Amino acid sequence: MAAKLKKGDKVVVLAGKDKGKQGEITAVFPKDNKAVVDGVNIAIRHQRQTQTTQGGRTPKAMPIDLSNLALLDKNGKATRVGFRMEGDQKVRFAKTTGDVI
Repeated sequence: MAAKLKKGDKVVVLAGKDKGKQGEITAVFPKDNKAVVDGVNIAIRHQRQTQTTQGGRTPKAMPIDLSNLALLDKNGKATRVGFRMEGDQKVRFAKTTGDVI
């Protein structure tokens, strides 16, 4: 099945502690049905000091379930994603505006 959300898409969080926050998808894990969005679902990870890096507490974006994300359309509102054929190409489009993504 084709992916409704892909790396580089602007999304909004629909549920959870970061509800309403917006960001860009930096990584997608289709097997786990999760994605990493910058600035969303941040956790503090402890890093041991090495010769090359400074140790300490570093914030890291953790994966969030795809069902809790929705694509942003050109109006800045959450939309669902649909698929249609344009010529011989299958394209994604926003259900609210009908624009090709």
